[in-house]
Amino acid sequence: TGVRAQTDYPNRPIKVVVPYTAGGNVDITARVYSKKLSEHLGQQVIVENRPGASTIIGSQSVAKSTPDGYTLLITGTITSAHTMNPGLFATLPYDTNKDFAPISLLTQLSLFVVVHPSLPVNTLQELIALAKAKPKQINVATGGSGGSANLAVELLTMASGAQFTAVHYKGNAPGLADTVAGQTSMMIETTSTALPHIKGGKLRALAVTSNKRSALLPDVPTVAESGYPGYDVTLKLGMLAPAGTPRAIVDKLATEVATIARDPATQKLFAEQGSEAISSTPQAFAAEIAADIIKWTELMRKNGIKAE
Repeated sequence: TGVRAQTDYPNRPIKVVVPYTAGGNVDITARVYSKKLSEHLGQQVIVENRPGASTIIGSQSVAKSTPDGYTLLITGTITSAHTMNPGLFATLPYDTNKDFAPISLLTQLSLFVVVHPSLPVNTLQELIALAKAKPKQINVATGGSGGSANLAVELLTMASGAQFTAVHYKGNAPGLADTVAGQTSMMIETTSTALPHIKGGKLRALAVTSNKRSALLPDVPTVAESGYPGYDVTLKLGMLAPAGTPRAIVDKLATEVATIARDPATQKLFAEQGSEAISSTPQAFAAEIAADIIKWTELMRKNGIKAE
């Protein structure tokens, strides 16, 4: 029956768990891919939001589910909670490397280093110079200790030697609101959410964190170009199944994702939101996850960062 189950997969609806609230980058990515997968596979692909505990609740529900291809996880994987949690939490209810079968990357997006216009700096170099002249006097908003925005700041601190004071919020939205209002002076925030404020003149973009410039703001240099070579913080979202899911099912899903990601309509849709549709083989994705866990665990250990 095992072989037959794989040849007629899927023969019933598939559930995709998103361990974040509705409306954010991960949720939007999950809904776009789920809709396209429904069309490609001829079965309903239903998104279920299960936020909480830094994505652990939703992720655990997938890790512990039957590995038959009917329960999948779409989450922030690279430079995100999935690979940061092993370094942040002393124990997790699952093994991030062993309890999931990575399928494919889905999208990637960068972050902008933004400041409130009242801060007298126009480039990242000027920001670093000011931070060095006034150590710990520039307040930087983050979406929480150990989140991607927080670790992007830590990496900048390590690269430049400039020191900032992190103000941790419960999520990125309130942190961004306070930065726009001038309560905090600086933030490293995702392209899509920062963009309207940059275009509206409420925030000034100094640099982009990825290893290449953003097509949305091509005049803004990368952090690496601004004098910190090797600096790269690119958020990547991906799809995973529980470990033990048949290889044929994992490969089938990875092939479908690659087809969807290559579709010009998909490319255009994500580009308008400030991200990029991508895909990968299950093997390459698994290797990237393992490497990313090592990178962030090491950074947190060096800087004494723990979950709050």
